[in-house]
Amino acid sequence: MKKINKQPKEQPLEKMLWAAADKLRKNMDAAEYKHIVLGLIFLKYISDAFEEMYLKLKEGKGHYKGADPEDKDEYRAENVFYVPPGARWNYLLSKAKDPLIGKIVDDAMDAIESLNSTLKGVLPKQYNRANLDKNTLGGLVDLIGNIALGDTKSRAKDLLGQVYEYFLGQFALAEGKKGGQFYTPGSVVKLLVEMLEPYKGRVYDPCCGSGGMFVQSEKFVLAHAGKIDDISIFGQESNQTTYRLCRMNLAIRGIDGSNIRWNTEGSFLKDAHPDLKADFVIANPPFNDSDWSGELLATDGRWKYGTPPPANANYAWIQHFLYHLAPSGQAGFVLSKGSLTTKTNSEGDIRKAMIENDLIDCIVNLPTKLFLNTQIPACLWFLSRNKQKRKGKILFIDARNHGFLVNRRTRELSEDDVKLIAGTYHHWRNSDKAYKDVQGFCKSSTIEEVKALNYVVTPGRYIGLPDDEDDFNFAERFTSLKAELKKQMAEEDELNKKILDNLKKIKYDATTG
Repeated sequence: MKKINKQPKEQPLEKMLWAAADKLRKNMDAAEYKHIVLGLIFLKYISDAFEEMYLKLKEGKGHYKGADPEDKDEYRAENVFYVPPGARWNYLLSKAKDPLIGKIVDDAMDAIESLNSTLKGVLPKQYNRANLDKNTLGGLVDLIGNIALGDTKSRAKDLLGQVYEYFLGQFALAEGKKGGQFYTPGSVVKLLVEMLEPYKGRVYDPCCGSGGMFVQSEKFVLAHAGKIDDISIFGQESNQTTYRLCRMNLAIRGIDGSNIRWNTEGSFLKDAHPDLKADFVIANPPFNDSDWSGELLATDGRWKYGTPPPANANYAWIQHFLYHLAPSGQAGFVLSKGSLTTKTNSEGDIRKAMIENDLIDCIVNLPTKLFLNTQIPACLWFLSRNKQKRKGKILFIDARNHGFLVNRRTRELSEDDVKLIAGTYHHWRNSDKAYKDVQGFCKSSTIEEVKALNYVVTPGRYIGLPDDEDDFNFAERFTSLKAELKKQMAEEDELNKKILDNLKKIKYDATTG
């Protein structure tokens, strides 16, 4: 029988690009290389979009008759960034082998910022550093120059968005714990957005990282035939390089990032949107942050339900979210699983006050290995200021057995997982007949039931299966194991003694055989 040669499956563009770009990285640290690559990808995108518009203006047909292709206002009118001659990709490509390529790229970034106010202070300008190999930089310019990213066809397919998001995720993997701080896994972001359904209104993330929550919110609106202009975004980030990634991530999709703010103090010490009342809050704050300056904010007006402890910011974040919610607003965010049970300092009292004020809507227990920067078990909280048909109730979902392993250390939620969890929440929230409690997965509980369990909100306590993780007591288990071992050794000694006694009875010399 003739052997059939299977053709290798063609890899997606983003994977091929990553393989080539990562090969060029050599020994450069991923945290540094990230900004080099993503900055060039952004530059290629805006240059492609400019060139396409430039040709239309130069041709001068129809609406563009008599237009000047070098008039900056013509580009602003079409929501296209103006790119000056020395920053256009064809020029950079012609200089890829030039020993001064680093300076040429830095100058290009400066020139673009000077002519586009919305990009001021956003673009990376670190290409002329001594530790950046010029051959590597030239190779990247050549590599990225071979693909179209910003023309109409590519924009329609969100090609750059796919490449950019994929690279963000791969860099986060390469950086490990440090990289995970600016990147929330895509499946977690998608689940948050699908559950909240931010069709219309103000969306706020006070620790916005690279902007994934905003991007997914915009995708959600478009996917459901909504108008992208129906939502406006507000955010804040304390890390300047991450803030720049966010602004570029939004700019490549034409999302207005003017209400994304950066300051080193962060949202607690210097709230950039003090008067904002948002319709949706979506966030992934740092887990169990002990360095949030809580001792300086003991009398802050945001702590309506109790003063959070200085050693852990979890309940400060929760109350910050609540403070910024509109009267009918909803919040969905990630926290460490310990936040569901803790009674440390005032945390238990704050949770109790929130439950008694009927603010907690839903809790989702997440599977392990979803996050790159921590192995701490995580969960999702959903808060609502106007629970309507579901007053006095909380939905608990245990999704620990969902998701699939991408590799040994990383798990993702599948599309079906996201649909199941989000769908369960929607059926419950809308009081559909389709909602039913499912043993081991979901349970709609009353506030009275939560009170009876001392205001602990771990899903496993309510859905019908014991939550071993939370009930685990190390000291008790160690003592138990020690006792079991002692008993086993005593039994073995007794057995050996009996064997020797029996051997002696049959006059067998155990020492000589």
